[in-house]
Amino acid sequence: MEKTPLANEVTATPSAPVTQEAPHLRRVLGRWDLVLLFVVAVFNLNVVPSIAANGGVTVWLWIISLALFFWPQGIAVVELAHRYPGEGGVYLWAKEVFGDFHGFLSGWCYWTNNMMYVPTIMLYFVGVFVFVLGAGHESLAENKSFTLTASLILLLLLVVLNIVGLGIGKWVNNLGAIGTFVAATVLIGLGIVIWLRFGTSVTAADFRISASPGFVLNSFGVICFGLVGLELASVMGDEIESPQKTLPGAVAWGGLLSGLLYVGATLTLLIAVTKSDISVLQGIVQAVGHMASRVGAGWIVAPFAFLLSISIAGIGSAWLGGSARIPFVAGLDSYMPAFLGKIHPKYATPYAALIVHAAVSLVLVVINFSLSGAGVQETFQKLLSLAVVLQLIPFLYMFGALMKIASSDSFVKGRYGKTTLILAGFSGFTTTGLGIALAFFPAQQIKSLLSYEIWMFGGTLLFIGLAAFFFFIYGRRRAARKLAAASAPVL
Repeated sequence: MEKTPLANEVTATPSAPVTQEAPHLRRVLGRWDLVLLFVVAVFNLNVVPSIAANGGVTVWLWIISLALFFWPQGIAVVELAHRYPGEGGVYLWAKEVFGDFHGFLSGWCYWTNNMMYVPTIMLYFVGVFVFVLGAGHESLAENKSFTLTASLILLLLLVVLNIVGLGIGKWVNNLGAIGTFVAATVLIGLGIVIWLRFGTSVTAADFRISASPGFVLNSFGVICFGLVGLELASVMGDEIESPQKTLPGAVAWGGLLSGLLYVGATLTLLIAVTKSDISVLQGIVQAVGHMASRVGAGWIVAPFAFLLSISIAGIGSAWLGGSARIPFVAGLDSYMPAFLGKIHPKYATPYAALIVHAAVSLVLVVINFSLSGAGVQETFQKLLSLAVVLQLIPFLYMFGALMKIASSDSFVKGRYGKTTLILAGFSGFTTTGLGIALAFFPAQQIKSLLSYEIWMFGGTLLFIGLAAFFFFIYGRRRAARKLAAASAPVL
């Protein structure tokens, strides 16, 4: 198998110079760095209220998704990272198994999805951080000038830290994971106290599937979206210390902790807060404030918001730094402008790709503000639904790769046997396809079905069309120029 430019072993030390001709990234991520990265990337408290608002039936959706999507995802990440080590993750795997275009499309969807996701994280951060300032400052989240300025400061800070290097930037991820653990502990702890002191109105009937499950089923794709993240470390494969040894254990621990936190947090909200009190717009801080006020611990809201703010910053850092590796590899492979494949001469990081990613996210932040005058919930839901579709497309390739590898006549066992790969691949592929299909069904916040479907189908086709343009037109023209330059006579 021919190696990509990033599949070579890294030998540079922190003080060693790194040249543009031989781009090498430094191995700075250990096992527990990866476990914390998985937790901060996968477990997102902000999605819990919007999912729990649909009632107890969502617990069954969590369990189904964990069994049929999350578990196969862990198997796929370990197996494919073992067979195809190197920088690029979902991009590299699809490229090796299905060919160059499919690899590029997989990576493109993974990257463009995060261009929409990172701006929402910035807005989440501001909306939560205003509670740190104390009572009476919550309205600042509605101040466009304040929110825009704060979002841009955070985005700039995360870009700088990731350019300086994962050796430093990883601590934002790690602090984010620790903040997530503590915030989740506070949430679940408050829920237990509320349950013991006041009981709960939740009954077995709340966990039954309703006769009209349309709105609930729409959240299935969001749940799958919330469970992605185990593949993120492999996108940074050349920056992991001893990846063949480190990754499997980190995936297992990170997946287990994330799954338990999701189910525990959802159950806590359902037990402690009635379904009608769980608001999509209020968010997790308001839910904690509601529970804290019932037990006379309202003072806890500000420190909780601070911890959650750290967690959100870690989420932003993890996805910004991880997904920026996709255009970095694509730039090296000549499918996108070459400058995206440049690394910083001092810090050995893909600074050009990080800057471009941040610049596009900046534009999307501004666009979000221009649309926020009216229909905020609908706009948010439309952005989220399209992000779900784009995010899950690479997982179709990932699970399809498992089935193709296992069905090959020349199959050689890697980490897992043929039967395990077929079962995991089929389960993950089917669940992913279902999640994508259900994302096209409107949630209850959608007012116009026609505009929603135009947005979903049009947006999906637009991004796939752009991927085809860069690959078939831009890439071939650049390859032709390279061939012409190489065959030109030397004077």
